[in-house]
Amino acid sequence: MTWTDFTGPTGNRKTDPVVMYRALHAVVPPVAKAVWRPTVTGLHHVPRTGGVLLASNHLSFVDSVVIPVVVPRKVVFLAKSDYFDGPGVKGALSKAWFSGLGMLPVDRDDTKAALASLDTALEVLGRGEAFGIYPEGTRSRDGRLYRGRTGVAHLALTAGVPVVPVGLVGTEKLQPVGSRLPRIVKIEVSFGEPIEVAGRFDGVPLGKARRLLTDEVMAAVQDLSGQVPAGIYNERPPDA
Repeated sequence: MTWTDFTGPTGNRKTDPVVMYRALHAVVPPVAKAVWRPTVTGLHHVPRTGGVLLASNHLSFVDSVVIPVVVPRKVVFLAKSDYFDGPGVKGALSKAWFSGLGMLPVDRDDTKAALASLDTALEVLGRGEAFGIYPEGTRSRDGRLYRGRTGVAHLALTAGVPVVPVGLVGTEKLQPVGSRLPRIVKIEVSFGEPIEVAGRFDGVPLGKARRLLTDEVMAAVQDLSGQVPAGIYNERPPDA
C-alpha cells in the first residue's frame, strides 16, 4: 500500500500514502488534542516498536481516527472500500484522507475480501507495525459491549504479537450517525496492560485457544470502557 509519487497515463499525479500520512499526522493529532482535549490513560502500555494489536470497543465511525490521534506510533485500521473508490474530486479527497490516516480498504460485503483482510493484517504485523481491530465486528448501537469474534485471537496467535486492550468512552457523541461534523464532547481513551500470547496456549486446541484469548481480551476491554456486556454477537444492520 505504499508507492512513490508518479504521473499516470492520464497525467494525473498520484500521492504516496506515506507522504500523505506524515503530512496529516504532523497536523491532525496536535489540532485534535488541542480542540477535544481527550483524557488518555495507560498510553505507556502501547509498545513503541514491534508488531502489536490494539483491540478496542467500537462506538463510532471516528474511533479509527481517535486512536491513531492519541497513539504516538502509526496504527493501521481497515476501512470500508467505499471510502477509497468514490468518483470525482470528493472521491479523490476521501481516498487521500483515509490513506493518509494509514487505513487500508476492505469490501465488507465480499466474504473472500473480508477473509483476505486477515492476511493483510498479518502483513502489517509482520512488518512490525501496530494494527487496530474491533473484535465486536461492528459498532455498538446501544452502548453495550458485544461478544468478541475470534479474529483478534487468530491474528495474535498466528503473528505471535501481544494484544493491548483499548477502552473508548464518549466517542459515540463525537460524531453521531447522520452528523456531518464532529462535536466538542468529552472523550476518554484507556489502554490496558498488553496481553502476551507467547507459550500461553501450548497444547490447547486451536479453536479453544482462540476463544479463551478473545474472551480475555474482551474482559479487559470491558474493564476499561465500563460497558455492560451484551452477552451476544453484534450483527451489522442491513442498511449499514
